[in-house]
Formats: sequence, C-alpha cells, structure tokens
Amino acid sequence: MPNSIETINNIFKAQQKHALELRKSTYKQRLALLKRFETVFNQSREKLYAAAKADYGKTEAEVDLTEIFAVRSELHHIKSNLKRWMRPKKVLPTLSTFGTSSEIMFEPKGVCLVISPWNYPYNLSFGPMLTAIAAGNTVMLKPSEMTPNMSTAIREIIEECFEPHQVAVFEGDYTVSEHLTSLPLDHIFFTGSPAVGKIIMTAAAKHLTSVTLELGGKSPTIVDETANLKKAARNTMWGKFTNNGQTCIAPDYLFVHESVKDEFVSLLNENIQKLYGDKDKIQANPDYCRIVNQRHFDRVNGLLDNAVEKGASLINGGLTDASQNFIAPTVLDNVSSDSKILNEEIFGPLLPVMTYTNLDEVIAYINAKPKPLALYIYSNHNFNINKVLTETSSGDAVINHNMLQFLHPNLPFGGVNNSGIGKAHADSGFKAFSHERSVLRDRFSTTHMFYPPYTPKVKKMIKQTIKLLT
Repeated sequence: MPNSIETINNIFKAQQKHALELRKSTYKQRLALLKRFETVFNQSREKLYAAAKADYGKTEAEVDLTEIFAVRSELHHIKSNLKRWMRPKKVLPTLSTFGTSSEIMFEPKGVCLVISPWNYPYNLSFGPMLTAIAAGNTVMLKPSEMTPNMSTAIREIIEECFEPHQVAVFEGDYTVSEHLTSLPLDHIFFTGSPAVGKIIMTAAAKHLTSVTLELGGKSPTIVDETANLKKAARNTMWGKFTNNGQTCIAPDYLFVHESVKDEFVSLLNENIQKLYGDKDKIQANPDYCRIVNQRHFDRVNGLLDNAVEKGASLINGGLTDASQNFIAPTVLDNVSSDSKILNEEIFGPLLPVMTYTNLDEVIAYINAKPKPLALYIYSNHNFNINKVLTETSSGDAVINHNMLQFLHPNLPFGGVNNSGIGKAHADSGFKAFSHERSVLRDRFSTTHMFYPPYTPKVKKMIKQTIKLLT
C-alpha cells in the first residue's frame, strides 16, 4: 500500500467513519473478525518462517515459541473471554447514592495506532492489534522498517484479512510514523525505546491522545546465596540469549552473591555450551540468530569494546563477525561502573556479572537507576524475595525464572515510568483500548432534598448526612 500523506489521511478518515459504526458492534461481529485473522495467520506459517530467517537468521523453533505461540495464545485467550469483558460491569450504590443503579460500559476508543518494533515483529504487531479489534476499534499498524521481510509478511496477512477502513498497515521509515502520530488518533500503542517513547508521548499530547508505551530499560537479575544455582544459570542463559539478547525483558545485568559466584559462573559457561555448543561452533549453529542490522551490531560491539577497554574480563564469548552481524553469547566480569554497558540498555548478547555481599547494596544500585521493565530474583529465602519486591520498583517481577510473565495471559504486562506507561494483555489490554464509561440511572434517589433554598431545615439535614456518611 503506498504510504503517501494523502493515502494515509484518506484511510484515517475512513477509519474514523467506520469507528462510529463499530461502537454498535456485537460480540459475534468482533469474534468473526478475530476468526478471520486466525485462519489466515495459521495458513501463513511458512511465510512467517521465511521472512524471519531472511531478516536476521531466526530459526523456526524460535519463531514458533516467541512469535507464533505468543500470538495464538493471546488470540485464544481473547476469544475465550471477550463476551465477559464486553459485558457492562455492575456497580453497587453507596449510602449517598441510594436509589440509583450504576454500571461501567466498555466503549471502543476509536481509531488506534499500533507502532511495533523489530525484535518480535509478529508478536508485538498482532498482539495489540487483536486486543484493539476485540475492544471494537479500527487499527492503523506501523511495523518496523528494520525487518522489511517480516513487515511485508505482516502487511500481506492484514490485507488478506481486513479492509483498509478496518485495519491498515503502513510500511516505511520514521517519517511515516511521524505523520501517523500527528493525526488526531484515539489511542496510540507503542513498543520501543524510552527515547522514542518520549517522542510518541509528545506527539500524542497535541491531541490529548491516550497512550500505552511498552518501553525497555536495564532489567536486573539477582542470584542470592540460597538460590538453586543450576536453575538460575539455566534460565538466565536462555532468557539472555534468546533472539540474540534482543528482548526488552531480557536480563540486562546480573548481581550474584560472592559466596556462590565461582560455582555460578561455572554453571553459566556450562549452560551456554548446552544451549549453543562449543565456542568455535556457535557461529554455525542455526539456533543462534543474529543482530538485526549493521547499525545495531556496531552499537552492541561498541559496548563490548568499551567495557574491555575499561578493564572488564571475558568469562565467556567475545567473538564477533561484522560480515554476519554475529556476536557470540558473552559474559563479562570486573566491569567498570562507568562503562557504557552498565549505563545504556544493552539489547544484545552481552551480560555483565557483578558480585555483592549485602542485599542493600543491590537494592540501592537498582533504585539509583530508572525503573526497569522487569526484575528477576533467584532465591529460596522469602525474606530476601520480599525485601527486593518491597524496596524496589519495576514493571513486573519474576521469582526463580525470567521472561515468563509476558506469556501469562492473566497477568497485566507493562512498565513503570521510564520503562512504560499502561498495561497490555488480556483484560488489561482490552481496557487499555476501551473507554470505561460510567453510567448512573436514577430510580428513587433523595438528593433533591438538599437543593436550595438552604433553609434551616435543609442545612440541618446536610450536616446530619455528612456526619452519618463520613
């Protein structure tokens, strides 16, 4: 679809008009749209595999687990619960509103823009799109230009499923996003970096458009002296190096208690070998994908070089190949506090490991930085777990695992402050794309008894009522 300003504006106007009709849409009508997508999506598997392989060497198994499963799981959960979510929610009256009945209606917001990133294009495009459709909205979708083959696959699926006035895809660079966000939209759902999130929020403010921002940040992992070290090492290595570390909720840096550090580091090395094979064979392993492009390779490689220049030592990895945008799974020790790797979001296969003796040191370190999207703690000591959860803040937290919070359909997912605004998934996502409209019906309320003129009798009644009800 050509992305001229005129085309975008015309589709936006068509969606505005259709959005008015969708306010009357029923459960069955919305379900039919979701089922239409489901059919086409399920038939497009080979296309999805080929596009992911072409963009950054992603294996079919990883596409299945991190993209297709996530979309199908979200869709299944929506279909199973949509009728209940759409039902108005009854609200009991209070003493002061006795004689009335109330409910909360969930009305569609209208025209919604979804701007998705390049690290999980199918998952993070279709997931919010499906929730927006379930809530009765039209959708304008802008996938990332950094994964052009996957963006094309997304567009082809959408064009087969929907008319442009229902859902439309716009490919292109940041100039397309700039124009889309300049429109008087009803909601913007953006997934990406905090820096771009600020730009999106600024654009939305011009029209007082509501936003959901799924951002990133430096998500810490803590391994205390009571942790199951084998489990912690296994899960952390999987979470860190899946998708070549290009995951917004991947462990960004790790604190391990000094009493178990040596054993834990040995287990980290062991698990890298189990996941991807010997060091000299990882580059040829089809299960290990690549950095998305040359620019991001240079950025991540620069973080590695800077850390080593400032005295960091390699526990594992360090191999790179610019011709393939390849960076091996890399674990670093003795990282200087002023290294870029500890002060910028990594978004790549590098893991700095630090030690601690007192948990208060770790909590102070985390609290001195912007609030992360996720926090992970491996421990079998409830006091330590509760201390970390109570004394820190993060979008979400996981105990003795990582990244699974995204896959739980009943958990709201999202950040806080620098790591995001608003929540997604399931009923939280449905509410994000809905306006919760309070509706009150008067039946036999007595509020008229307190109207002017304020005679002595009325004044006395007001005072007595305040005393009784408050």
